[in-house]
Amino acid sequence: MEDLRAGVLESLPEIEEIADPQLRERVVEVHALALAETEYGRIEEIPPCGIPGSPPMKRGTQADHYRGVARMAIGMADELERVMGGFGVDRDILIASALCHDVGKAFEFSPRNRERWDGDRIHTGRPAVRHPVYGVHLGLRAGLPEAVIHCIGGHSLHGEGAFIEASLELRIIQYADIAFWEMLETAGLVDRDPGARTVEDALMGR
Repeated sequence: MEDLRAGVLESLPEIEEIADPQLRERVVEVHALALAETEYGRIEEIPPCGIPGSPPMKRGTQADHYRGVARMAIGMADELERVMGGFGVDRDILIASALCHDVGKAFEFSPRNRERWDGDRIHTGRPAVRHPVYGVHLGLRAGLPEAVIHCIGGHSLHGEGAFIEASLELRIIQYADIAFWEMLETAGLVDRDPGARTVEDALMGR
């Protein structure tokens, strides 16, 4: 676990921007727990897609996605505050939640899990549990605050997040997450064949 924790800190340097040392520790721990259950040793080893089967990034890693969403979320909060004045964002919760929003992806992308689900879809479904829901499980195990767990479970704007009332931090993360994929796709940085599903199609289950 120590090697996994060290790798998480290297993969996600924004963890150091969380002021609360206990929250920093729990963010590292939840990612280490997620990796320890799978074949992955680093976040960068998880395929760089929104969900399995969606178009991958042409460059960058899953860790870059986590970091990109975090940096975008921080930027939106900071710049709106610059114009409008303080509006109540909890910066530590925002950063921690953005860095952890996809922590369940190691489970959903795990080749071992996908082989198992493909072998008996009638009884397992595919996936058995989507990454936002599994991320909630991991967050509870790691002792993350409820406010962060809320963001993990509801970050998919058109998925699980459509059925809950979002906190302020979650609303920012939802838009940062979907904007990340849509901007990369518009910029030609997503490897999509003509006629294939868009990232938005995949994220919305179309």
